[in-house]
Amino acid sequence: MNAWTKLSVAAMTAVALIGFSAAPAAARGERDTLNNAEKTIRALERDDVFHDARKAVHRARAVLIVPKLVKGGFIFGAEGGDGVLMARTGRTWSAPAFYTLGSASFGFQAGLEQAQVVMIIMTDRALRAIKRSKFKFGANAGLTVVTLGAGAEGATSGNFSGDIIVWSKAKGLYGGVSLNGSVIDPDDKANEKYYGRRADVDDILAGRVKDRDTESLRRAMDRTF
Repeated sequence: MNAWTKLSVAAMTAVALIGFSAAPAAARGERDTLNNAEKTIRALERDDVFHDARKAVHRARAVLIVPKLVKGGFIFGAEGGDGVLMARTGRTWSAPAFYTLGSASFGFQAGLEQAQVVMIIMTDRALRAIKRSKFKFGANAGLTVVTLGAGAEGATSGNFSGDIIVWSKAKGLYGGVSLNGSVIDPDDKANEKYYGRRADVDDILAGRVKDRDTESLRRAMDRTF
């Protein structure tokens, strides 16, 4: 093997190694979101406020989990967080579709900086609305949002007939976040990064995109919903 051949082999090897090391790093943020989403579902599962809604949520069409809704420092001073949307497909759940939740202000209670939010989507019309880009809370006529938690905005007692049931918790407090005016949007770049190819939200939520890495999250979803 001459010097040029050795150099070419070394270069190709280096490129291959860079490719292998870059792929997991590229999806690291998405994997962190998934790990935190599973922790959020486990917290929801143990939560007393959620207990009364458990029978109702077995009819859920989909669930959007935003494990870290952050006050300040999101995009140009706005607030928000990354999340995943999973739809019911037969007896289990679809692979996750990545979404963002953003707002100029979520109306955090004084002193609250971060919250966990789970949106339980109960109807097909609500799921269709959220699958579209730029779904805005409070601007979609005909959709009813029920908020769980003592003192929460729009809270009800034993009435879970809304299109979307929202559970939020922040530093041990309930109902600390008002979502009115916030926008939910598919994160196409995160979906492409995580799946390694262009992945349409409709295909993901219909079960046409497979992901074995989220079996633990789906099991948690099966137990809870």
